[in-house]
Amino acid sequence: MKPIYLDHNATTPVAPEVMQAMQPYFTEHFGNAMSKQHSYGWQAQLAVDKAREQVAKLINAQAREIIFTSGATESVHLATIGLIRAIKAQDPNEKIHLITEPAEHKCVLDAYELAQELGAEITFLKINKYGQVAPQDVADAITPHTKLVTLLHANNEIGSLQPIEEIGAITRANNVTFHVDAAQTLGKHEIDVNKMNIDLLSVSAHKLYGPKGSGALFVKQSTPRVRLKPFLGGGNQERGLRGGTHNVPAIVGLGQACELAQNEMPQETKRLTKLRDEMIEQILAKIPNSRLNGHPTQRLANNISVSIPGAKMDDLLLKMKDVAFSSGSACSQGTKFSHVLKAIGLSEDEDYATVRFGLGKSTNKSDLDTVIARLIEASGKIG
Repeated sequence: MKPIYLDHNATTPVAPEVMQAMQPYFTEHFGNAMSKQHSYGWQAQLAVDKAREQVAKLINAQAREIIFTSGATESVHLATIGLIRAIKAQDPNEKIHLITEPAEHKCVLDAYELAQELGAEITFLKINKYGQVAPQDVADAITPHTKLVTLLHANNEIGSLQPIEEIGAITRANNVTFHVDAAQTLGKHEIDVNKMNIDLLSVSAHKLYGPKGSGALFVKQSTPRVRLKPFLGGGNQERGLRGGTHNVPAIVGLGQACELAQNEMPQETKRLTKLRDEMIEQILAKIPNSRLNGHPTQRLANNISVSIPGAKMDDLLLKMKDVAFSSGSACSQGTKFSHVLKAIGLSEDEDYATVRFGLGKSTNKSDLDTVIARLIEASGKIG
C-alpha cells in the first residue's frame, strides 16, 4: 500500500480534470501560441487566453494582468528584480528600499539578496511568535525611498496568515508597491487583489492540483500601474515580460486548476479546516508537551506544524514509513536549521523535533485517525 499522503504543502497530485484538460495540448493541439499564421498557433493562443481568464477570475483581476511563468519562484524574482530594473531604467541613481520579514519563503529571501547586490537597502520586519508582522511596523518601516513590500500570504512551514488587507491599505496610502507570495493560499483562501490592495501576486500551479513548472504573476495595470522590466529575454511573449515559448499544456493546467478551485474552494476549505482543527486538538491532548507552531486560528486551512519534545525527525520518519509528511519546506531540505522556526524563536532541538502535515483533497478522517495513532505510538517510543 502507498503511504497516506500528508505533504500537500510541498506539492499536490494533478487533478483528473486538470490532466484531462492538458492532454490534447501535448499531442493534438501542439501549436506554438506565438505562431499567428495558422490554425495550430491560433488554437494554442486561444487556450492560453482562456487560462489567463481562469487565473484572473480566481483572484478578481483582469486577464491582461496575468503573466505566465514557470512557477512562484520565477514570479517572485520577476516581481522583485523586474521592479528594480524598471526603476533603474528611469533613474540609475534612484535609491531603492525594500521591506520583508525573516520567515519568508527562501525564494523571496534569495530574490532580496540579489536585490541587495544590485544596490537595494533591505529592512526585515520583526515577527511575533506566530510568524506574523504588525501592520503598524510596516507603516513605521516605510521611508521616502521604499519601493516594495513583499510578504507571504501564509507561511509555507507554520501556516500563519499575514494581515494582508490591512498591510495593503498602508502600502497603497504610501504609494508603495505591495507584492504577495500566494503560492500556499491560492485555491484555499479567498484572494481579491483589489480589495486587498495587492499590486503583485505570485502563484504556482502545483500547490492547487495543477502541474509542476507552471505559475503566474499578477501585475496590476489599473492606477497605480506597476511597471516591470524583464530579466528573461528571448521573445516578446507575455507582454514582453517573460521570453520563451509558452508551455501551453502547463498553462492550460494552471487555468483549469484555478477554475476547479473556484468551484470547490468554499466547501473544501471548510472541510479541511475542520479536519485540521480536530487533528491539532488530538495531537496536543494526547502527546505530552507537544506544541503547535503558527497561529492557532489565523492559519492555512490544511497546515499543521507541531513540535514534539524529545523527538527526532529522522526517528519519526523511520517509524512512520506508512505516512508521507515532512519537517518543513521542501525547498529548504538539506539546511541544518529551518530559518522559519529559528525566526519564531525555536531552538535547534525543537526544530529537529518538528513535523509538518499538509492535508488535501484525498485526506479523510479515517486517515487522520490512523496517522494520529501512529504519531502517538512513534513519539512514545523515542528515547
